[in-house]
Amino acid sequence: MSEVGPALLVVDDNDDNRFTLTERLKREGYGTVVCASNGREALELLATRPFDLVLLDITMPEMDGYQVLEQVKADTTLRNIPVVMISAVDEIDSVARCIGLGAEDYLAKPFNAVLLRARVAACLEKKRLRDQEAVYTQQIENEKRRADELLYAMLPPGAVRELKATNEVRPRRYNEVAVLFCDIVGFTAYCDENSPEKVVEDLQALIGEYERIVRQHEMEKIKTIGDAFMATAGLFNTMPDPVFASLQCGLDMVKVSRRIEPKWEVRVGVQFGPVVAGIIGHRQYVFDLWGDTVNMASRIAAHARPGTVATSGATWHRVRERGRGHSLGFVDIKGKGRIELIECQELREPEQS
Repeated sequence: MSEVGPALLVVDDNDDNRFTLTERLKREGYGTVVCASNGREALELLATRPFDLVLLDITMPEMDGYQVLEQVKADTTLRNIPVVMISAVDEIDSVARCIGLGAEDYLAKPFNAVLLRARVAACLEKKRLRDQEAVYTQQIENEKRRADELLYAMLPPGAVRELKATNEVRPRRYNEVAVLFCDIVGFTAYCDENSPEKVVEDLQALIGEYERIVRQHEMEKIKTIGDAFMATAGLFNTMPDPVFASLQCGLDMVKVSRRIEPKWEVRVGVQFGPVVAGIIGHRQYVFDLWGDTVNMASRIAAHARPGTVATSGATWHRVRERGRGHSLGFVDIKGKGRIELIECQELREPEQS
């Protein structure tokens, strides 16, 4: 209902009845009372402005009260408007038919002031409560949507689906996951030379592009750590070749980093293997990964040349027939000893059978 009060529509083909009912309603304090002299006019008014109550005569030419009531209740935008039927004393059977069609109540002619006041007030109160319920329901839906948006901003989509389905995200081991790390070359010096606002604006633009690329390759963004971006392939979404997807994702990240301002160079490291994944923390929790595969991907990124994507020899072995790579030789990787690193220079999409 509007702040100025409820809007009532009186529908009756008899001028005297319309005048009498309108005047009595105004004396009861209802300031917005609109009249219609037939059913078609009533439907036109209902289609152009909101009403909180319709007082509808049964017997009218052209379109009687039954037809108007049926159309109102069939219209999903109008069906919640309460309708009170106006009837003569000898039309009780017709009133019962209207109640069955969805009418809220009835008023007999000649109008009784006490019954008019009580029935109109009761119908309007029901309408007010239904409107209030609809508002509360919409507020709840909005809050649920905002909560979902927050969850998707904090967790990978697969983790959100599991959390909503089971009310938890169980820690578990995933045996065949490609982990990608991407960090910006010279980011610390860039921060020292630019304002905080510009640093965050430029970084936000780059991360937004990275998120788009990750979705394009059906991978999962895990988190950002400072200027580093972490994503996985094959963690929640099963895919035929997570290594190929991750390397191609890395190549696309290198290209987009050079295209948008301030045209950063980045290093990307990819490693394939088992990981442990789960949620950590109680108040400000995050979804995270642990294990040798994660550490290797991060350390490979640190050894990659600016503007390139690197991986271990063992991981490259999985795509060697569909790509061209360049050996960086054997490097010392903390905790792993000397490992051959391969720089991915080009990938070829698998031929369709």
